[in-house]
Amino acid sequence: FFTCVQQETSQRVGTHVIRRSFGRPCRFLPREGIRGHHNPTHQSISFTMAKHLIAAAAALLAASAGAFTPNALPPAPTANHGSSMALGMAADEHGSKRMRALKTLAKTAGVLSTVAFTAAGLPPAAIAAKKAKEVVEVVETVDNTKKFLTAGAGVLAAGAALMKLTGGEAQQDFLEASPYWDQSNVPVNTYKNKAPFTGKVVSTKRIVGPKATGETCHIIIDHKGEFPYWEGQSWGVIPPGVREKDGKPHAVRLYSIASSRYGDDMTGKTGSLCVRRATYWCPELQADDPAKKGICSNFLCDTQPGDEVMMTGPAGKVMLMPEEDPKTDYIMVATGTGIAPFRGFIRRLFFENTPAAKAYKGQAWLFLGVANSDALLYDDEFQEAKSKFPDNFRLDYALSREQNNKKGGKMYIQDKVEEYADEIFEKLNNGAHIYFCGLKGMMPGIQDMLKSVCESKGLDYDAFIKDLKAKKQWHVEVY
Repeated sequence: FFTCVQQETSQRVGTHVIRRSFGRPCRFLPREGIRGHHNPTHQSISFTMAKHLIAAAAALLAASAGAFTPNALPPAPTANHGSSMALGMAADEHGSKRMRALKTLAKTAGVLSTVAFTAAGLPPAAIAAKKAKEVVEVVETVDNTKKFLTAGAGVLAAGAALMKLTGGEAQQDFLEASPYWDQSNVPVNTYKNKAPFTGKVVSTKRIVGPKATGETCHIIIDHKGEFPYWEGQSWGVIPPGVREKDGKPHAVRLYSIASSRYGDDMTGKTGSLCVRRATYWCPELQADDPAKKGICSNFLCDTQPGDEVMMTGPAGKVMLMPEEDPKTDYIMVATGTGIAPFRGFIRRLFFENTPAAKAYKGQAWLFLGVANSDALLYDDEFQEAKSKFPDNFRLDYALSREQNNKKGGKMYIQDKVEEYADEIFEKLNNGAHIYFCGLKGMMPGIQDMLKSVCESKGLDYDAFIKDLKAKKQWHVEVY
């Protein structure tokens, strides 16, 4: 069985991949493959083959489980031999055969994990290959045979789940509409205030540096696949407890979802929020006044793994991406945590092996305004997208406390956008969509800047904006 696997994968994938199947870290397929420039040898890896591998290996593990249950071994000799030699001397003949079979199974699991997951292009590929490496090391002692069987079964189960999710035909498309750009069935208000959904926190992590103005957290919530949403939508969160003034439950707070519909882990069972802790600085006390802190933001930023979160939604359609034309340009303008929906956009377009990512040929241009470099959000992800797709992704920051505008004042988001006014207006005239998300205080400055640019170009500002709205190119979500 192992020889067949080795020959098949060597023929189809090449020795580079097969070598990494034997316990070395797995490397993802080149990003170009996801963008529609597949290497023909990579394209030849079919899900049908992977399903046959999974079925055969599962049968092999099942049939072998009893035979490979370790028997009691005599104490290992104390002589100074290598670990493998000592094991061989200690084991009886049956143990030696068991060891050889276990190592073969370990290698088979490694091949299987690499072929199945790499063919699918999912992040678990690296995890599965790493697990295969650990398995090979684990079976160096017969006492840990059961650990190998458990791990091998886990790899097979993960591969089988992958085949089930994708239907064995496509990669990372199990949450797509048909066709993928069809918005006729976007989920809206699946859960309401009177019957909210209960999610569980997976992790809460501070994502700004020590010199940031305030604390911002990235919170991943498990919704078990029962709370689907699309990029650009919001979740409602109902903080626990009641209001002091009347004893009634707290009102719902809306937060833009900061992940794609597949979640950060690509399982389709989680979603993420980007939340800044709201505090109130009392000038009299010269300290934060805890009585006036944000109820919901502090609740979310203080959550621990396993904590329950009452949720409503998903809400809104105004921030959805129109994906029917893959050449559409997106101009995204954010301040602070208004970055949330745009992170979902960028992950969908540049980090996932989805139909939308494969088809996209336009340019996504992100403007983010924050106080300083320590306050930048998801910069590592954006820099990676910019590095891999310099023609399709542009990135500009406005750092108000570190940069100056052309007049010598602080660099705010409208100042940075104005620097590229000619390009932006040209893109809008050619059908680009422009999005704004953040504190509502950002819009007056943006609108004044756009009005000034319109006047310099001999355009009527009101008519210009009205035309953008009529063509559904204008998207605003501020709070």
